[in-house]
Amino acid sequence: MSAGSRAPDGFHSPATPHRAAEPVRISSRDNPLLKDLRRLAREGTAYRRLGRLWLEGDHLCSAALNRGLRPAAAVFAESFWAHAPKQLAEAAPKVFLLPDALLAEASGLESPAPVGFLMDLPEQHSVQAGLASVVLDRLQDPGNVGSILRSASAFGFGQILALKGTVALWSPKVMRAGMGAHFALRLVEGLESEAVGDLGLPLLATSSHRGLWLHQAPLPWPCAWMMGHEGQGLGAGLDARADLHIRIAQPGGEESLNVAAAAAVCLHASAALKLSAQP
Repeated sequence: MSAGSRAPDGFHSPATPHRAAEPVRISSRDNPLLKDLRRLAREGTAYRRLGRLWLEGDHLCSAALNRGLRPAAAVFAESFWAHAPKQLAEAAPKVFLLPDALLAEASGLESPAPVGFLMDLPEQHSVQAGLASVVLDRLQDPGNVGSILRSASAFGFGQILALKGTVALWSPKVMRAGMGAHFALRLVEGLESEAVGDLGLPLLATSSHRGLWLHQAPLPWPCAWMMGHEGQGLGAGLDARADLHIRIAQPGGEESLNVAAAAAVCLHASAALKLSAQP
């Protein structure tokens, strides 16, 4: 997607790229910007208080740019600035240069990245009826949630509904695991289970012990797959709302699959049936 393309829902993006900004050097550990970056990198829900996202590393930064987004500010390590790619160096209206050691303090990575974008938090969405969706019920592991977002984006599901008790979708660990999938999806957080009724779609629940076998089930499209807590599964109220219960054949004999793996298998099955039905 080019710089003039429409940004994903909830984000604001200028129609044209910014001119290269004159960089501002920061050398104080007490600089307000650096304090905010440290909070955003270390606190999973700091983005809600600050209204900003901190994207670390060229992969996430490039993923945002490729979706037509523009950051509020770009932050570079001094050692990287001289050879930073033009796409990154000219992406933001404000550019800040930090000594490598200071920028490392604002990193949640084992190996700190030399570049990051500060972006405005997108507007909170309401549930969009009729849009193929994935419902997350109290999932706790950021890696699982990020992986599910990647699968949802890859297999044509446009919306994620995170019920209360689910890990914060824009937390740094979820964003890193999502690898840019966030920017392709409509994300709705903090919902009660009743919100799934607003989708107006068939609700599919995964189960390890009952329901139709996935490889034999007549999966509807569009639909909403519901994925439950890593240990407890779907809540009873949400499970009772399901129109179909689906289980995955495991001829190898494992008791159950990791929720992210199960989601990938189920979402791919839906996408495959959708594609096979097209002329």
